[in-house]
Amino acid sequence: MAMHKLFDRVLVTGGAGYCGSLLVPQLLDQGYEVTVYDTMFFGDAFLPKNNPNLRVVKGDIRDTAHLAATSAGHDAFVSLACISNDASFELDEALSTSVNMDAFEPMVMAAKKAGVKRFIYASSSSVYGVSDKPDVTEDHPLVPLTLYNKFKGTCEPLLKKHADDGFTGVIFRPATVCGYAPRLRLDLSVNILTNHAINAGKITVFGGSQLRPNLHVQDYCDAVKLFLVAPSEKIQKETFNVGYQNLSIMDIASMVQRIVSEEFPEKGEVAIVTTPSDDLRSYHINSDKIRKVLGYAPRHTIEDAVRGLCEAFRDGRIPDSMNDDQYFNVKRLKRLRAA
Repeated sequence: MAMHKLFDRVLVTGGAGYCGSLLVPQLLDQGYEVTVYDTMFFGDAFLPKNNPNLRVVKGDIRDTAHLAATSAGHDAFVSLACISNDASFELDEALSTSVNMDAFEPMVMAAKKAGVKRFIYASSSSVYGVSDKPDVTEDHPLVPLTLYNKFKGTCEPLLKKHADDGFTGVIFRPATVCGYAPRLRLDLSVNILTNHAINAGKITVFGGSQLRPNLHVQDYCDAVKLFLVAPSEKIQKETFNVGYQNLSIMDIASMVQRIVSEEFPEKGEVAIVTTPSDDLRSYHINSDKIRKVLGYAPRHTIEDAVRGLCEAFRDGRIPDSMNDDQYFNVKRLKRLRAA
């Protein structure tokens, strides 16, 4: 469905993160004026800072006054910033609680007061935890296994509480994101397996039978762009799963093994080693609702993600991928917190 631009100025928290680094240039290409509000834990060198329509603000979402001042004059607010990745909670529970939970409602209220008309919140499909249902839809009970999942789920009703005729709130629950983006993460399942296949010559699979829903980072960006133009009445206070292929970790590993040996025949056979896992998150999400309501369907497969990563490795765009902590959220945060 063709939709026209409703807003001119968009603020993206976490705009210098993994998904933000791909989304922000595309919003600029679509003619939006974009403000990125980010702590810059991973720098911002990859953002198109020579674009006159981009403003980059170093800030923390827990600093509500700074965020409120930055939000002024924006029509739409895309909330991506969080301490991401379950393992981040090993790091510092207080940090994650303050960023992912305590800062959320004050941020929503500040955005609304500043005149923002639409608030798009990136929750997570991991809010479902473990489910043996063949198809997990948006109304499935939330069974969080970690604080990350729990806080994502707890914030959702806080956005709905403040939504009204002048302030549209929409929530999406993306699957595990994969594929290449300028600020790359190599601590997510498909990306980890691809990095190891290419650079370690073997893939270690923890468990293997767990089902995980996956989403190409480009499809994630396309969903956000759609939420910016969708009619308010179709998305107000709604929650949408956004996932594509639900595969077991072992099936993903086999796919990565096959593609890497096609892309890098000189590397020889990539071995798959299995080992037990205590990470039992397993669920199969259903994303029919967003297709029915907004006509959205993902277009990029896990295979596309793996091939895109292979290309980036071949082009030298992912230097020192086994060691540099810029690719690993927890490692980088641990170093910054210790510093």
